[in-house]
Amino acid sequence: MTSTPSIPPAGQQPDGAGRTTSWGVMPPPPMPPAHPPTMGKPSRRKAWLTHGATAFVALIFGAAIGGSGESGDTTASSARPAPAVTVTKTADAAAPEPAATVTQKVTVTPKRAKKPGPPTTIDGDGQYLVGEDIKDGTYKTAGPQDDVFGLGCYWARLKNATGEFGAIIANDNITGQARVTVHKGEYFETKGCQKWEKVG
Repeated sequence: MTSTPSIPPAGQQPDGAGRTTSWGVMPPPPMPPAHPPTMGKPSRRKAWLTHGATAFVALIFGAAIGGSGESGDTTASSARPAPAVTVTKTADAAAPEPAATVTQKVTVTPKRAKKPGPPTTIDGDGQYLVGEDIKDGTYKTAGPQDDVFGLGCYWARLKNATGEFGAIIANDNITGQARVTVHKGEYFETKGCQKWEKVG
């Protein structure tokens, strides 16, 4: 069997991809144009089922989203800040300033101690100047000290200490208790008497 040799083309022609074909290769046959497959018209029952299923899924999906939105809304409402509360605080009154301390220098002169006055007791014989040796006033004695000779207790009020008879203002010899009132500037003389004590 003899094959017919192919005749080279007059010129090289590019193929659809932009390549030139050699004269020993045959170009592929052209493809028929693509046409969408013809489909028959869907039935009404199938369309109702499809739309019904879609609506049901959408309903469930919407309910799920709505439920999560409500719970989220609850969380959001619980996370909301509490309403602002206005608290009125009364300012503390300022403490009063302490009263000023006034320091006053006071010079205190100590009182002079009173000189001890004349004694108010007479213990022993002798002459005593009233107002210097003894205090003026009324004195009392229990009587003679040792009445061995029966002379008793002698006392005398004198104008001065000369010892003259004319200096005597008053005098007496006592054997029991006695009281004598002497005045300032006078002299009081006592012999053989017990202790004299001022009683008034």
